[in-house]
Amino acid sequence: MTEQRKLLYTTRMPVRWGDMDAYGHVNNTVYFRYFEQARVEWIEKMGFPIDPNVESGAVIISADCTFLIPVNYPATVEIRVYVGQPGRSSLMTWYELYVEGDDRLYAEGSAKVVWMEMATGKSAPLPDAVRAACNG
Repeated sequence: MTEQRKLLYTTRMPVRWGDMDAYGHVNNTVYFRYFEQARVEWIEKMGFPIDPNVESGAVIISADCTFLIPVNYPATVEIRVYVGQPGRSSLMTWYELYVEGDDRLYAEGSAKVVWMEMATGKSAPLPDAVRAACNG
């Protein structure tokens, strides 16, 4: 059974020359950075700054990526962030990566996000604003 996904956020980022590897395309590790940046922008847009001094915040406990088509410089990538049904303290996020001006899907990935109490390292209930964004 496929979990229902909701598109919550889209962002664009330029591909930098330094993102490429010896083969002339974006290095596989950089895709995770693109997904991370999109996730951070989405979380901050909801009013939760990424700051080591906050009481609680979002961390990921797993991440994956499937590379479908190589991305080459110069380009601008578009990352779409989707979420699933939230649990008590966690939610699944999925990512689609496109190159601006091209309808083909270049990569797709996911990350499980857990809301964590920074002082204890234990999970905490998702904030109401996050839950509302996922359910609304």
